[in-house]
Order: sequence, then C-alpha cells, then structure tokens
Amino acid sequence: MLHARTTSARSARAGDVALWAALAATTGYGFYEAAAASLTMDLLLPLAVLAVAVPWSRHRPAAAVVLVNGLCVVGLADPATPGNAHVLSLAALSCLLGSRVAAARCPLLVLAGCAAVNLAACAVLGAQPVWWFYTLSVLPAALLLPWLTGRHWRGRRQLVLGGWRLARSLEERQHLIAERARLTERAEIAADMHDSLGHALSLVALHAGALELSPDLTDRDRADLTNLRGTIADAVEQLRDTVAVLQDPPGRNTGAGLPVDDTVEDLLSRAVASGVPVCWEQRGASPPLSPLIQRGMYRVVQEALTNAVKHAPDSPISVQITHEPDRTRVSVKNAVPSADGSAHAGVGPARGVGRGLIGLHERVAVLGGSLRTEPDEGWFHVTAVLPHQATVRTGMPAPGPLTVPGEPGRTQEPASPAEAALHPAPDTAPDPALPESAEQLASVRGEARRRSAVAFVAPVVAAVFFVPSAVYLAWQLTTSVLPPSHFDELSVGRPRAELAPLLPARAYPYPPDHARSTPRPPGARCDFYRSGRDLLGDVDLYRLCWSGDTLSAKDTVPARRP
Repeated sequence: MLHARTTSARSARAGDVALWAALAATTGYGFYEAAAASLTMDLLLPLAVLAVAVPWSRHRPAAAVVLVNGLCVVGLADPATPGNAHVLSLAALSCLLGSRVAAARCPLLVLAGCAAVNLAACAVLGAQPVWWFYTLSVLPAALLLPWLTGRHWRGRRQLVLGGWRLARSLEERQHLIAERARLTERAEIAADMHDSLGHALSLVALHAGALELSPDLTDRDRADLTNLRGTIADAVEQLRDTVAVLQDPPGRNTGAGLPVDDTVEDLLSRAVASGVPVCWEQRGASPPLSPLIQRGMYRVVQEALTNAVKHAPDSPISVQITHEPDRTRVSVKNAVPSADGSAHAGVGPARGVGRGLIGLHERVAVLGGSLRTEPDEGWFHVTAVLPHQATVRTGMPAPGPLTVPGEPGRTQEPASPAEAALHPAPDTAPDPALPESAEQLASVRGEARRRSAVAFVAPVVAAVFFVPSAVYLAWQLTTSVLPPSHFDELSVGRPRAELAPLLPARAYPYPPDHARSTPRPPGARCDFYRSGRDLLGDVDLYRLCWSGDTLSAKDTVPARRP
C-alpha cells in the first residue's frame, strides 16, 4: 500500500512538471514574439506564478485559476495589445478545475468572479474597445469552455468507472449465485438422502423388530436383533447429522435419492411387504404429471410413512391420492398409539428437530403447492396439495415469517439470510423496485447527459450574449479603415464631395483620449479613421479636420500616447 501511494505521488509530481513545462514554453514563446517586453514582468513573474498554480490545481484548483487570471489582468494593462500567451494557461487550469471538482456552484462563482475582475480592470484602466472585446469574448471563452470540457471529461470518466464497478459487482454476484446454487444442490441432496436412506433404514429397523417376536429365535438371536435395531436407529441419527455437512461431488444429480423407475405404488408395495399396516386408494383418473410433481408426491408419501413407522409403530396407516381437474391431493394419516400423545408423528424424534417435515414443507412450497401436518381426533394427518405442472419459484423475496405446518397461528422467523435465500417464501411477491446497480447506472447516465447538455447549451447561451456585440464591434472596426494609399491622395482644401470616393463608409467612433486631445484648427470638426484592419492590435489613426465641407487639415495620430 505504501509503495502504491509513493508511486501515485511520483506520477502526480511528474504530471505537474510536464504541465508546467508546456505552459512555460507557451509563455516563453509569447515573450519571444513580443515587440517590447520586460524580462521580469513578462517572463520571470509568469513562470513563478505558474510554478505555484500548477501544484495548486490538484488541491486548490479554484485558487490556481484565480492566480493565472491575474496574469491576464496584468496583460490588459499592456498599451500595445491585450492578447498574450497566459490565456492558454488560463484555459488549461480551467479545464483541470472542471475535471477535478465535482460540484458546479463553487467553480461557477469563481469563473464569474474572474470575469468581473477582468471587466473591472478594463474600467479602471480606461481600456479601448478592443480590450473590452477581448475581455468580453476571449477571456470568458478561456474560462467557461475549458471548464465545461473538464466536467464532460469527468462525467465520462465516472461513467466508465461506474461501468467497471458494476461489472465487478455483477461478477461477484455471479459467484454468489453459483455458490448459492451449490448450497441449494447440497441441501437437496441432503434432503434426498434423509428421505430415501432414512425411510429404508426405518423399514429395516421395523423388520428387525418383527423378527424379535419370532418363536424360533434363541435369546442370543433376540439380543443380537435388539442390538441391530439400536444400531440402525443410531445410524439414522448419525445420517441426520452427516447430511448437514454433505459435500456434492461434481456432476452429481440432485435426484439421486429417487430411483428412476420407482413410483408411489412401488414404495407402498415395499412397505406392505415389510409388514407395515398400510392401505391406500386412488381416486380419479391419473393425469399426466411433470417429473417434479411425481417426485414431490413420492417424497410426501415416503416421509409420512417413515414418521409413522418411527413414532407410531404397528399403528394403521391410510394413504389416499385424489386427482382433481387441476391439482392432486395426497393424504396420509396414521393412528396415534397412546392417548397422552407421547408418540406423535408430527413432533419428530426425541433426538431430532423434525428436519423431515420441514424439508418436505419447503419442497412442496417450491413446487407451488401446500402442505398441512396436524393431529385430529386420534389421527395424525399429512396432506399435500400439488399442481399438475410445477410452478417453481426462483425469485428472491425478502425473508419473512414462515408458518409452522399444522399450526396456522404460529409463525417462525427464518434462521438466517442464507436459509431465506435457499428457501424463499412461495407466496411472497418479488420486489418491483429496480436493483441498486440499475439505479446507480441510471444516476450516472443521467448526470452524464446533464453535463453534456450543459456543455452544449452554455456556449449557445454565451454566444447569444457575446457574439452580437463582438460582430457589431468588428463591423465598426473594419468599416472605419482608411487605407494609407487613400490617405496620401487626400489634399487639403478640396471639398468633401470630391474626396468621398476615397473615404470609408464611417469614421472610427472610439478614438483614444490622447487622440481626442490633440490640438485642432479653430472652428474645425475632426474625424478619425483606422489605418489598418488588425482587430486585436493597436494601429495608428488618421485624423481629418473639416471646415464646413472643405478639408482643412490631415495628420497621423500614433497608436500609443507620446
């Protein structure tokens, strides 16, 4: 971690040095091209300011913009031209301000403050119209447009980073889904082993108990059978503890506990052959059932027989399967052997926790059916209602209270979020709200669209305010130009009508103060004309003085005050 921070700091310093070098090169080029420049004010001072402003652009980007804007304000005091190379530095730092500051209010206040300072400087210095044009067009463009570009760059970068974070989150969720599927498969395999092996071992224990009553056995044989029955009972309990930590080998089928060709009829036939007092009947025509429904019916009958044999041995068992038009009802009931209810099929074994019925309830619920387990007038009923076609629920609703089978008024909270994820409540509707990842992506996209819209609209709005005045000023400057060749052809004493073809369409309306204060002939009216078409440069002015309609004097007023 420390090495990463050191590398990042070095990269930041290297980037600052490269940026300072680029801006210093533009400053040096501007100093080299200037006709008359001061080494201290036009080169050394700007380089020192940039050396401070560039590092500040990382932690105090607004202050860095203010510093460089100060260099542009100093440039406005130049009597030759307001334009200098510092405007490029201002644009670069304004772009960094947009890319490094997420909020928009503070940067906009800084940019507005810089524009106000520039206008105030023009007013204090009494700048010429060209300086005002530069302040109203070039400097705002150097402040606003790069800032919008930086914000757009930041928005795109956030969108890309948000996409990568979303992809990383989806990848993690995919791993979690795979792990959850693996745990679900383990749970199903454990339930199958409990149902199939537990049922088989219970029948073996019952058969061993029946053999104990045979009159042909010796006392030692009976003792061996008793030990065998106790060992089988211990094996059933150990199986219950083992399935909790079952590992699923690759390629294992979750239906391994159910033989491919085994049916409910085969299951009941084996129970009768083992001496279980069971009778069963089937009502209605058997409809075509999906394999999942057939498996569910098999498990309901198997678990009910296992519990009846284990907790109420030698009690009569009745199985009834009723096929209705859209569902199948499976009912298994067995007589409770004692009046005090100490042997109760629905309570579960003394050493267990009733995993069989709980797992059976979850299996039936997942298939879209319902299961009821309850005692009634000396009988214990297990009733399952299953649809003819499975409607497996795959949603992940929020965990809620589970109803205990056979006790509608009693609820039980899920043991853990993992259990709730593996066994979702069948009657809970999925949350219609958007996922968090979709909301985040929509938020990032909306922010990017807003920034793109601002980046497009802001220049248009600025153009509405600045372009008309800029065009009008440029039109005034270009239509008041008197070429030097025409000025030389003008002769004093000639009437204005003869000289009109040589004069421009209009006079220059913004002569400087020193031109206006130049002495003029008594009673004459003087007009000023520009000697060149340079819009940003300062050119000499031609002054023509008229006495009535006759040219009485002409002279040249230098661009700079003498």
